[in-house]
Amino acid sequence: MAKHGFTTNILHGDRRLSVEHGAVHKPIHTSSQYAYPDSRELAAVFQGKPGYTYARQGTPTTDALEKKITVMEDGVASLTFATGMGALAALFTTLLKAGDHLISSQFIFGNTNSLFGTLELLGIELTLVDPTDITAVAAAVRPNTRMVFTETIANPGTQIADLEAIGALCAERGLVYVVDNTLTSPWLFRPKTVGATFVMNSLSKHIGGHAHALGGSLTDTGLFDWTKYPNILDVYKKGAASGWGLTQIKKKGLRDMGATLSADAAHRIAVGAETLSLRLSKICTNAQALALFLSKHPGVSRVAYPGLASHPQHARAQKLFKGGFGNLIAFELAEGIDSFDFLNHLEVVILATHVGDTRSLALPAAQTIYYEMGPALRAQMGIGEGLIRLSVGIEDEADLLADFAQAFDKCQK
Repeated sequence: MAKHGFTTNILHGDRRLSVEHGAVHKPIHTSSQYAYPDSRELAAVFQGKPGYTYARQGTPTTDALEKKITVMEDGVASLTFATGMGALAALFTTLLKAGDHLISSQFIFGNTNSLFGTLELLGIELTLVDPTDITAVAAAVRPNTRMVFTETIANPGTQIADLEAIGALCAERGLVYVVDNTLTSPWLFRPKTVGATFVMNSLSKHIGGHAHALGGSLTDTGLFDWTKYPNILDVYKKGAASGWGLTQIKKKGLRDMGATLSADAAHRIAVGAETLSLRLSKICTNAQALALFLSKHPGVSRVAYPGLASHPQHARAQKLFKGGFGNLIAFELAEGIDSFDFLNHLEVVILATHVGDTRSLALPAAQTIYYEMGPALRAQMGIGEGLIRLSVGIEDEADLLADFAQAFDKCQK
């Protein structure tokens, strides 16, 4: 692909692949099977030659999206999945086995935490650490440690892992380093720059951007030496070693487990990705303004946003992220203001579970998406019982500020 800017490459990626009939978008290929005029060619595709066999392992439409994501993340190859959780489940269950040890951030998305419970039932050992402190991560490494996992910006507390130091540690110890880039997206940050092995994106969020399609992806950055990883099955040690890890995930996570992204969803996400830089730039501007507003309002007792100088990892965020600090704000109200009443007074902001939408969304975190964790684990993650999670959208800044102002006025009255 030509060496152009981030958005130009996304916009013109399809037509550079010789799209049928001169279309500028890759068509939606709905066929579940793909025929070959020569049986030897069919056999060759089954044995590793590029091509399509059965849609469970991918289609021309998902392939086009994967190529775009690879360019976005500056990787060597990508795989797409039906959801972000499908991507993570495929990664962990195909590259880890009973007796292996996984180190993870303790500040993780609720469903990821639930998945870790399943991994432990399968015999995979787990240690949760504070990823903002590299000494805590290093102290958790054992002889059987295989992988370290963290998010860039934690959901909902907005803690920012010491991504550079963790990358250096993983390189030194030969560990697979997985970074969930969902809340930053490749527009604000590329985990390859800190040594990540795999980059995971929930495509349902910023990359798709419009809350009308589910999807997830894994991108191999090309930095890990798969010849030294003990869990690659012999059957997948074919061709260049750089592709062994992703091949095993594809065969196990897509072919065997069926976490396949539909062609329709892939098309929606690919079109949404065209405006990623425009949307996220506006979102970051809105979020910064709203975080400042909340930090100064007497009705708020605490605000967590990486763009505020008061954030514990503000300097780290400034160094790592380009063009903004993301969409997520976590805040708690002053004593005497009921969080449910406050949320019910919002008129522009939607009360719904999602992040990375074009619309602003809010919910009471402890009583919804983190309810199943229980109070002890929520406390460990820094999730107070009155914490409100806000995902900022692209609305007019003045309208968002006015909406919060009127909600505070109604609560005070």
